[in-house]
Amino acid sequence: MRIIRAVRFAAKLSDLGFSLETKTAAPLKRMLKLLAEVPQSRLFDEMLKLLQTGHSLASVAQLKLLGLQKGIYPLLDIVVARSEEEFVKTALQDTDRRVGEGKPVAPSFLLACVLWSDVRESWNARRLKQPPFPALQDAIDEVFDSRIGDVSGRGKLGADMRDIWLMQPRFEKRVGSGPWTLVDHVRFRAGFDFMRLRADVGEVDELLADWWQEFSLADDATREDLLQQARTAAPRDAAPKKRRRRRKPAGGAEREPSAE
Repeated sequence: MRIIRAVRFAAKLSDLGFSLETKTAAPLKRMLKLLAEVPQSRLFDEMLKLLQTGHSLASVAQLKLLGLQKGIYPLLDIVVARSEEEFVKTALQDTDRRVGEGKPVAPSFLLACVLWSDVRESWNARRLKQPPFPALQDAIDEVFDSRIGDVSGRGKLGADMRDIWLMQPRFEKRVGSGPWTLVDHVRFRAGFDFMRLRADVGEVDELLADWWQEFSLADDATREDLLQQARTAAPRDAAPKKRRRRRKPAGGAEREPSAE
């Protein structure tokens, strides 16, 4: 485990303008094979510590610099590989900011961001043949099986990630009792913050994120007004289109529709 701890230490040093000595850094890559003897659950926990010190971006940079971007833990490999993607990079930056401000951070949120592209891709493929919600549930199960396994994906962390993902299509529906129920969800803030990040990178409309921000903080009367505004602003093409009347021919009688 000293390999991962050395990376954490190097990340903190880099923020202060220092770096590991060459003789200290050189053996780290050669020692990777020793991690095969470490339980996967322990590696999972060490990965989370690495990403929640307030230096996650610096840690990723150190992993690349030291030649350790692959081989420590499969899920960490994915984090490093996707660290330059706008959505994942924004999530890492947000995690570092929150730690720096003394705010709590949840590993479920960051991992939900890292694996969102897998969920989204599988969901898009599945809902060509399934209703949207069951398709999303099956997509999540697939990602848990392929990316997380049994280490922690079936515990609280996995349940929190599932809640965050399952809330995303519910944000699109601003009718009836749905918004009232959603805003009272125990994981609403995490789900909303996730959707806000999606808005920041252009994946969803920023106006939608602004609406939910206002709705979550408003009193009941203001919420009713917001729901009315949402109904009024709904796209016109979502409403049933009126049938156009057939024009009568010059003879005055209405033309019969073609049998072809």
